[in-house]
Amino acid sequence: MVDLRAQFAAIEKEVRHAIDEVLTTQTFILGPQLQAFEREMATYCGRRFAIGVASGTDALALGLRACGVGPGDEVIVPAFTFLATAGAVIAAGARPVFADSEPQTLNIDPEFVRSLITERTKAMIAVHLYGGAADIQPLLQLTSHQGLALIEDNAQSLGASLDGKKLGSCGTCAATSFYPSKNLGAYGDAGMILTNSEEIAQRIARLRNHGQTGRYISAEAGWNSRLDEIQAAVLRVKLRYLDSWIAARRAHAARYNQRFGKVDGIKTPADKPNSVHSYYLYTIQIASEGANPAARRDRVARHLASRGIATSIFYPLPLHLQPAYASLGGKNGQLPVAERAVHEVLSLPLFPEMTNEQIDRVADSLIEAL
Repeated sequence: MVDLRAQFAAIEKEVRHAIDEVLTTQTFILGPQLQAFEREMATYCGRRFAIGVASGTDALALGLRACGVGPGDEVIVPAFTFLATAGAVIAAGARPVFADSEPQTLNIDPEFVRSLITERTKAMIAVHLYGGAADIQPLLQLTSHQGLALIEDNAQSLGASLDGKKLGSCGTCAATSFYPSKNLGAYGDAGMILTNSEEIAQRIARLRNHGQTGRYISAEAGWNSRLDEIQAAVLRVKLRYLDSWIAARRAHAARYNQRFGKVDGIKTPADKPNSVHSYYLYTIQIASEGANPAARRDRVARHLASRGIATSIFYPLPLHLQPAYASLGGKNGQLPVAERAVHEVLSLPLFPEMTNEQIDRVADSLIEAL
């Protein structure tokens, strides 16, 4: 799916130099590399503040808590997303409420969200899925009118944009992940929260470091969730290449789209109007058929595997049907778009260093399977 060795080969000297600099200084936690990376990320994303934390999941949980979310509150989240989106709500002490998806992008459906708001609703999370923008303006209007916090889950879409603004620059705050496979990936776990609110930024900076306001003085219970200096140094090197890597991903996605454009039964991803997709994942939808709705997609995946081609399913089960959330009362048939998507989505290999020959081999094999 992703060849990280190819990326490392291109930037190895710079990465090793950056790591050696940290080893020479022997400053590993909350040091100058993180401070510089936070400034650079805030500038890149068009935000006033950026706070590095230990993972994208922590970024969501800390962002929710800094926005005042706690026990007794409800947070509306998409059902079609990674487990961490709802897990962070639980970690903040609140209850996730699951929304259905838009059929075209599979991002959260703003009209469905509207129907879920209650007096207990405190916030909503908009995931920018696969690298493409959620329909953020209706959500901003809704949260502003209702006095709710809007957290952008930008773990998959760093570098993408909508209406000329980077994703992650619109909500109350935004959480992102630097998991190694991401478009901007660390060499371990790392995450970040971005916001324009000085109050939220200051609180997150406390919460990530045991709630401390001074040495061994804690104003509130917090976490140990700090983006370390080695990861910050690596990410500073990689940030310089992010836009060129996204440009390569977009070119590869365009070639895939061209190959699949006239193939029956395939829905390809596409940029929304006035948006720039970052293509963290190139995910097609293969139309289901027969009594087993996943049979056709699974047959294609098996055929590609027989040709030595990796695929992945993001995601095989919507959150409202996950065993972990059975107590919330989710039932089959509640969220039809998300429930259909899990049987049809298939992510194909995509990374900046791919060749046209590799893309064509994937496309040829998939068309052959169909």
